Amino acid sequence: MGARCSKFSLCWWPSHVKSNLHDLSDNEDDGKRNEKDPWGGFSEYSLDQLRVATSGFSPDNIVSEHGEKAPNVVYKGRLEDDRTVAVKRFNKSAWPDSRQFLVRAAASASGFCFFLLRVEEARAVGQLRNERLANLVGCCCEGEERLLVAEFMPNETLSKHLFHWEAQPMKWAMRLRVALYLAQALEYCSSKGRALYHDLNAYRILFDQEGNPRLSCFGLMKNSRDGRSYSTNLAFTPPEYLRTGRITAESVVYSFGTLLLDLLSGKHIPPSHALDLIRGKNFLLLMDSCLEGHFSNDDGTELVRLASRCLQYEPRERPNVKSLVTALTPLQKETSVPSYVLMGIPDRSLSSKETVSLTPFGDACSRRDLTAVHEILDKVGYKDDEDVANELSFQMWTNQIQDTLNSKKQGDSAFHARDFSTAIDCYTQFIDGGTMVSPTVYARRCLCYLMNDMAQEALGDAMHAQSISPTWPTAYYLQAASLFSLGMDNDAQESLKDGTTLETRKYRN
Repeated sequence: MGARCSKFSLCWWPSHVKSNLHDLSDNEDDGKRNEKDPWGGFSEYSLDQLRVATSGFSPDNIVSEHGEKAPNVVYKGRLEDDRTVAVKRFNKSAWPDSRQFLVRAAASASGFCFFLLRVEEARAVGQLRNERLANLVGCCCEGEERLLVAEFMPNETLSKHLFHWEAQPMKWAMRLRVALYLAQALEYCSSKGRALYHDLNAYRILFDQEGNPRLSCFGLMKNSRDGRSYSTNLAFTPPEYLRTGRITAESVVYSFGTLLLDLLSGKHIPPSHALDLIRGKNFLLLMDSCLEGHFSNDDGTELVRLASRCLQYEPRERPNVKSLVTALTPLQKETSVPSYVLMGIPDRSLSSKETVSLTPFGDACSRRDLTAVHEILDKVGYKDDEDVANELSFQMWTNQIQDTLNSKKQGDSAFHARDFSTAIDCYTQFIDGGTMVSPTVYARRCLCYLMNDMAQEALGDAMHAQSISPTWPTAYYLQAASLFSLGMDNDAQESLKDGTTLETRKYRN
């Protein structure tokens, strides 16, 4: 099951707004938007979909660098169609108005959000898609919950690689590439009339599967109820923002200059201190000592000069983003070397094929031996359901529980007898009854679906089992079996690894 709507939902909007949006939608250019967008446009997801995708918003899925302490937490999630996403869950005080949130979210998909977005802009703001952006693909607005859904970037942030590296410091060629790709992302947004970016910093630069840097879409909108555009130390804030409280295109260039200082120094140096060094012709003191001997003085001087221009006190004296791209392009080095090589990131296509030590159940799933999987599930029974809470009232027990238990009992009998179609019907009746929750029933129905060549349905059940019991290895193993059946071998191998890790941790404890 995918998103409920292929466009942002209209259900929260006044009737006159809906009418205008429908008019805009009818005038789209013959589907050209979807041809360029593998996500099929901007979608609204249900809270249940995102809860399942993130294993119940499990702390283990948090990818925000400040963890649960972050004001708005970002989770890694996997949708039921197996696409991996980043889900940003906002603090409940951040977006008090559902209609305002959906307007903001739609704007974020295209690169910028006004405090109150005019309806006439809805078409334009939903169109931005670019390989230099970690694109926004959807949102959720239910009750007090406000969430954004974006493409997931698996290789950490610029802050992690630049300030907290472990294996190797970032190479000079890669730092130059980051600067160029970021400038290209900003130029793209500017060319589409979305020139503003809020709180541009090293946490906003993410690295995709190939190790290429991308600009996070989450900075394309304000993230606080009070409308602040900057949450970083005031020493790094554009001076005009301190005076007026307003962000401009020139303010974004100033922030770009602070990022150039980060790339040059490998540290987060206040612009005022850096400019003092530059004016004193001591720019070499700015340079990261790890880069010694790995760059020419001419290249270093050019990048320092560009940073200095971006950090000019008067906004009108700063370059525009197009000239940033022009200045950075000839500085590029090792352009034929893939980013993941420069970054020292393992090739994921190879790492996913590495051999893992599998348990008998994991091994059966990896071999797609469904008969062996059936034998193990049948033998284990329901012992893994012992920790799942099922709180039932006395009335519910007396009036409904017997029918529910009967449907499960009939399903178990059919499952044992390998009558998988009947088992599906009985387990579905149990699940639809809604009086009890059992990850094992989902696991058993998952296998029944696999036996009936219904791999997509099987994957959905395996993910439901995981959402009920986020640390249950069986759910991950069955996801792997389903993914193998769908021809998604690399993802299946990752699920096998996750299951094995959880099972090893379980027996250690």
